[in-house]
Amino acid sequence: MLDMTEERFITLGDNKIRYLEAGESKNNLVLVHGLGASANRWDPIIPYLSKKFHLIIPDLIGHGYSDKPLVDYTMKFFVNFLTEFIEELNIKKTNIIASSFGGQIAAECAIKQNNSFEKLALVSPSGINPRLSPAMDAYMLTMIHPNKERTLQAFKEMAGPKKEIDSKMIDDFVKRINMPNAKMAIMSTLLGLKYAKVLTNRLSKILIPTLVVWGNEDAVIPFRYAKIFVSSIKGCQFIEMNSCGHIPFAEEPQKFSDGILEFFNK
Repeated sequence: MLDMTEERFITLGDNKIRYLEAGESKNNLVLVHGLGASANRWDPIIPYLSKKFHLIIPDLIGHGYSDKPLVDYTMKFFVNFLTEFIEELNIKKTNIIASSFGGQIAAECAIKQNNSFEKLALVSPSGINPRLSPAMDAYMLTMIHPNKERTLQAFKEMAGPKKEIDSKMIDDFVKRINMPNAKMAIMSTLLGLKYAKVLTNRLSKILIPTLVVWGNEDAVIPFRYAKIFVSSIKGCQFIEMNSCGHIPFAEEPQKFSDGILEFFNK
């Protein structure tokens, strides 16, 4: 019985991987966070989604409180990680929600027609915007030279200047980025993204039911990129989140969750 969120660990190869688990449903839902984040980035919507799904939320390797091995953090490496993570937990079928960089990873998995995916929800995914926005520049800077003031400013640029940022999120971010090998993993990931294949011409290979969710005030990956995803994926559905930045599931958890549940329950 999972009456609350549980923290768990598994070992993949030589690496200890942290993940969160919640919900008692037989229907699985894996949530994948973005660059520099952790499983806890999804905390605002866990209470809503866990009523309908069995949630499995990993800290990506090199992120959060998972191990950070000295390897090349390429897109292929992360795609293999997500595939192996799902297999290790003996998950035969699952739905996926993936945000930002996590959305790019999940899209790459779906392009390869991962048979374990049922439906896919991409939240402001990266993968088609070659130029970095000022907000992303600020986020990258705080990942390399973290302190509370710089991190708060970067998060405000991502969420929007009028949005409140939980101080616990800032404290946890700074703590994680200062962990051994964390900055190395981030720098390697950024280098890997530089040489990753652009998704634009390959999104049509995603054949599973897909939902795209985007905040129309996203300063990290501008809203105009949503149209490319929606028009490129056959039958793709779309939710525009008004007055939301790059993490709309944190800004409007009830609205976001309602839209997600409607999509997955069809």
